[in-house]
Amino acid sequence: MALAHKGVDARTVGWHFGEKRLPAGLNRVPVLVDDGEVIGDSTEIALHLENKYHNGPSLFGGDGGEVHARFVVAWADTVLHPMLFPALALDVLAQVKPEAESYFRQTREARLGTTLERAAASKAEQVETVRAVLAPVRHVVEKREYLGGDEPSYADYAVFGAFQWARCVGGPEVVGATDPVHAWQERMLDLFDGLAREAKTAKDN
Repeated sequence: MALAHKGVDARTVGWHFGEKRLPAGLNRVPVLVDDGEVIGDSTEIALHLENKYHNGPSLFGGDGGEVHARFVVAWADTVLHPMLFPALALDVLAQVKPEAESYFRQTREARLGTTLERAAASKAEQVETVRAVLAPVRHVVEKREYLGGDEPSYADYAVFGAFQWARCVGGPEVVGATDPVHAWQERMLDLFDGLAREAKTAKDN
């Protein structure tokens, strides 16, 4: 989404759990390789795009926007994603290659402190908890089109990533159709000629 926002063309390369072909020193995706420069971490990639490519609108809208985005990213990473993961764990496992299933189960069950099956057993309650923690997002998007205001910003993409994650692995609907956050999600899916809608989902397998 950040690449599309900046109007930068890129070739995407798929990666699966357990594969050992990331650039040296990196053990997480996404990774951007740009003219030989290797950048890891979504926010660092966005900052790189912002500083190097000036042919598209700003991802942050200045220093204040960068600080705002960093706060939103921190909230998404420490609150939204951890609360959403238990509801998605089995759905993610279903998309993992057979040779990586053991690794995924062992590492994620250690993180959850329980089995994936037990985590998924309370999926409905977990989704309700996620909907509750989305209150700050809801408070903004019921008054403005995006977290960035009238136009999307990197803060929007950081939060939208959680929704797209759930959508692509075939997880539950994060919010109901009457929720203002759902209308915001639909706007995000429509951006860049429906770029996010075209992403492969579990239903395509």
